[in-house]
Amino acid sequence: MTEQPQAKRSLARIAGIVAIATLISKLFGLVRQQAIAAAFGVGPAFEAYNYAYVVPGFLLILLGGINGPFHSAMVSVLAKRDQREAAPLVESITTLVSGVLLIVTILVIVFAGPLIELVAPGLGQTPAGLAIRAIAVRQLQLMAPMALFAGLIGIGFGTLNASDQYWLPSISPLFSSLTVIGGLVVLALNLGPDIATPEYAMLGGIVLAVGTLLGAVLQWLVQVVAQWRSGMGSLRLRFDFRHAGVQEVLKIMGPATFASGMMQINVYTDLFFASFIPPAASALGYAGLLVQTPLGILSNMILVPLLPVFSRLTDPQDWPALKERIRQGLILTALSMLPLGALMVVLADPIVRVVYERGAFQSDASKLVAAVLMAYGVGMFVYLGRDVLVRVFYALGDAQTPFRISVFNIFLNALLDYWLIGPFGASGLVLATVGVNMVSLLMFLWLLDRRLQGLPLGQWAIPIVALTAFSGIAGVGSWGFYTTLVQFVPKVGFLAQLGLLSLAGIVGLGIFAVLTHFLKLPETELLLARLQQRWRRS
Repeated sequence: MTEQPQAKRSLARIAGIVAIATLISKLFGLVRQQAIAAAFGVGPAFEAYNYAYVVPGFLLILLGGINGPFHSAMVSVLAKRDQREAAPLVESITTLVSGVLLIVTILVIVFAGPLIELVAPGLGQTPAGLAIRAIAVRQLQLMAPMALFAGLIGIGFGTLNASDQYWLPSISPLFSSLTVIGGLVVLALNLGPDIATPEYAMLGGIVLAVGTLLGAVLQWLVQVVAQWRSGMGSLRLRFDFRHAGVQEVLKIMGPATFASGMMQINVYTDLFFASFIPPAASALGYAGLLVQTPLGILSNMILVPLLPVFSRLTDPQDWPALKERIRQGLILTALSMLPLGALMVVLADPIVRVVYERGAFQSDASKLVAAVLMAYGVGMFVYLGRDVLVRVFYALGDAQTPFRISVFNIFLNALLDYWLIGPFGASGLVLATVGVNMVSLLMFLWLLDRRLQGLPLGQWAIPIVALTAFSGIAGVGSWGFYTTLVQFVPKVGFLAQLGLLSLAGIVGLGIFAVLTHFLKLPETELLLARLQQRWRRS
């Protein structure tokens, strides 16, 4: 009984560290995207970058992302072992992964042209598309080494988290934002505002690619130094691939990588269809960043502290506690994602205009991105809820189940893309992903119900349904407040728009908080108790 409050405090402390670090990183990412929007709008440089980034971005998210398969595998294994075993295990995994990914890097450089043709076949149908394709090929060749660094970053994330270091892994992605912003500043100083020339588009594309690569290199360098100082492995080559710990990591890492890879193939599928309706790829990129900023912060707060806990509760005698942690993860997801999704749906247009509409990013681009953002808002809960359940399977040592479901989802996503792109355009591609995530969430719940000898799904559904309804009410209230205030503002400039948007968001979240209070959820009460405790200390 005395250990449970301490565990909760520990989780909250970790979540706070991760939240602050991720917030800083995501804010820099948002500034980077604003700089890109002002410099290129939905023009050829950024349109090409969205296609060129598919492969390196796929690998960076797949292998190097927090909560990715490399991170999850390393945490799941190292959390159960003595720290003295960590260095040889990490060095052996790093040696093996580096050798494989070095070959992948060379292949990407050699076959950059065919890869872009495979990702975006629609670019070859017009002269403008061919120009975008040429830029994308050059960008992909420059970013190819990210394949190697992605794996090293993922291993570093998992290793540092396993040694209770959360700040550096969570904040290190800001280096990519800093290098891209720095490159854009140099570009602007040398070429000025003339963005209509092909030379600007090509040089701008190169700046984006080189800045992204340098950011990945810096992200890895700061991690490897911290890893070395912690005694969790160095750059030493080690070939002890038969070590029991190495085999355990590979047992989780292999299927988990394929499973996450299957999900990333859905991104490729979306861009495949988007290449036939330019500038859909740019719209997906800009809207996706607006969603990933809060989603990344909150997902790291929820998933990063919970994964080691899941891993320690896999014994059948601990399943009641595991079930309670699963419920906690889903309720926290609902509390955070549902109201934010509702606000993004009703306030999509002013959000996009406040964040992006300046420089080369004009009102027509805002309308396109806002429509895509609304579709993203609809699916925020199922996206993160699915990730919570995937981590439970990883903790149980079962990466095969997520892999099989991901394979099924590839075909489902392609089918939904084909059906929905006609009536909804670029937004249909996002709605297809929402449908896939919903199906995945339900399948995982059903399988866990059988695996853990029953889950109280009916009890869990009641608060989630209530929170969904409350989010809808909050969204309507926020929209009504915003549209009413706009009528009394004669000229809505940037500051006025920002102020109105902030007030509308506060009103919506306030309505949600008041309604949620009556549910008396333990997660809400725990959060309020911690906030009151910190306030009294202050």
